[in-house]
Amino acid sequence: MLSKKERVAAVSVAASGTLACAKFVIGVAIGSLALISDALHSLIDLGATLVTWYAVRVSDRPPDASHHYGHGKVESLAALAETALLFLLAGGVAVEAVQRLREGGSAPTFSLLPFGVLAIEMVVNGWRAHVLKKTARETGSQALEADSLHFASDMYGSVAVIIGLGLAAYGYGWGDAAAALVVAVIIAVLGLRMSRRTIEALMDAAPPGVRDRVSRVVSGVAGVVRVERLRVRTVGPRHFVDLAIAVPRTLPLDRVAALKGVLQDAIAATLGDADADVTITTTPVALDDESVQERIMVIARNRGLAVHHLTVQAIGERLAVALDIEVDGDMPMGAAHEIASALEDAVAAELGPSVEVETHIEPLQAPNIPGREATPDRVAALARTLSDLAREHEPLRNVHDVRVRETPEGEIVVFHCHIDPARSVIDVHEAVDALERDLRRRFPEIRRAIGHAEPRTADASIPAGAPAG
Repeated sequence: MLSKKERVAAVSVAASGTLACAKFVIGVAIGSLALISDALHSLIDLGATLVTWYAVRVSDRPPDASHHYGHGKVESLAALAETALLFLLAGGVAVEAVQRLREGGSAPTFSLLPFGVLAIEMVVNGWRAHVLKKTARETGSQALEADSLHFASDMYGSVAVIIGLGLAAYGYGWGDAAAALVVAVIIAVLGLRMSRRTIEALMDAAPPGVRDRVSRVVSGVAGVVRVERLRVRTVGPRHFVDLAIAVPRTLPLDRVAALKGVLQDAIAATLGDADADVTITTTPVALDDESVQERIMVIARNRGLAVHHLTVQAIGERLAVALDIEVDGDMPMGAAHEIASALEDAVAAELGPSVEVETHIEPLQAPNIPGREATPDRVAALARTLSDLAREHEPLRNVHDVRVRETPEGEIVVFHCHIDPARSVIDVHEAVDALERDLRRRFPEIRRAIGHAEPRTADASIPAGAPAG
């Protein structure tokens, strides 16, 4: 099935052939150089339209192994070929018109027939130029735009031919040659306009104003520190954007990926091109307001290390850093110490040699531990113990939702408890840690206890210290 561009081009072929033949036959019959020139112009338009028809069919092909950016450039080549034909025609007509003006020549035979054909052609060409221009804007087709200019020049040329034939009819024999010269000038001017735009497209010139519009949109997206490189070019109707931006180095990779998606959608909307090909390169940079904690976390993350309990203290003019680092529990201690020392050296290199860095090595929890649910009696016993122990820790109330899993390495206990929402995080954290330690002292077979504290609401119905269930 033909595309919209192909259907419009096909209609242009039929119209060009019919009108061009009619004008040429009449021009030869009455001896009018202006009409013959206009007919030749239309015949060249016919050839150019055939080229356009072929170009728009090829340009719609998707990218392949040999044409990574698609086949859109063929439209620019077709437009350039059409422009060359226009210049050849303009030159030939101008030479013949000037020669007739200098040497004189017989006036064309008067007839109403050419006026009628020209009037019909003007209506048809005006309609075709409008349809082609509209379709070219909708599809971004340079070849159709060139065809539109051809038919517009035909319409303006027809006006000049009518004036020339009218002058000749009133006895001004030079009117026909002068009209032919005007047609040549019109053709040349339109050819210049089209050639400039076509050559810019072939030279990958950025469309006017597009770079500034895209840059403003990109700079306004949260997470973009600055635009480092922005290149835009078009291949047929499709835009290709090469964008390099700086982003905070503290931004996680999933956030960077999401940011790229937001930018691609914003750029496509700005260009009005849903098929725009946008390539985005990100460079992580340190921000001036980056905290010491953020800088240390970036260092650890770049080394693939899990760290927690990071504290930074200012001791006079010296910084003291302490953190916990998790490594494989089966790793030899000597190897683990080397990893910790390398992290300490990296932090010192970032913050200065006077910084004091202390690391506490912990075993990394196994990612997948096989296990099973404990018996109901075991869960109930641990729930009662937790409720009894919670009475000794003031911020904690209403221990509930106790779950116990048995693993080859020991039991894992998870529980929830209510706390006063006005309490500080550090108070609650210390109380939950203390409850976890008490439970493990009571039951050494428990490998790990995990407490989840949640604000106590007005409708909490579990009595203080009551067991779950």
